[in-house]
Amino acid sequence: MKDHVRRQWLQGLAIAAGLALALIGVRFALVPRSAARFFGIDTPATPAHLHYVIALRDVWLGLIVVALALWRDWRALALWLGLGAVVCIADAIIIAHATAWIGPMLFHIASGIYCTALGLACWREHSRAKRA
Repeated sequence: MKDHVRRQWLQGLAIAAGLALALIGVRFALVPRSAARFFGIDTPATPAHLHYVIALRDVWLGLIVVALALWRDWRALALWLGLGAVVCIADAIIIAHATAWIGPMLFHIASGIYCTALGLACWREHSRAKRA
């Protein structure tokens, strides 16, 4: 695959990941109980402020990924995605112990795999650019 095409794919996949995370955050802000249930956590009868904290965290973390992808900062993206993979797997483990809801656990495991694969691809791109 040509270098510019590979970089465009990486950039697009990273932007998609960032936008998805930001949209999850927006969902937590707008429909916190539904978002929390999809996430895999039980919610109290009334929305807790914790949901708004999660919303804000997801929006700004997602926008950081979008910015890093637009700047094509492959090393920073690799670091962010690698740490994100750890968080995704940790979330799956927490959900397994808290509710054992299979859908949310699989969502987090799949997200962790996506972050890992994309992070490794970004690291390879960083290494290629460094050698050039």
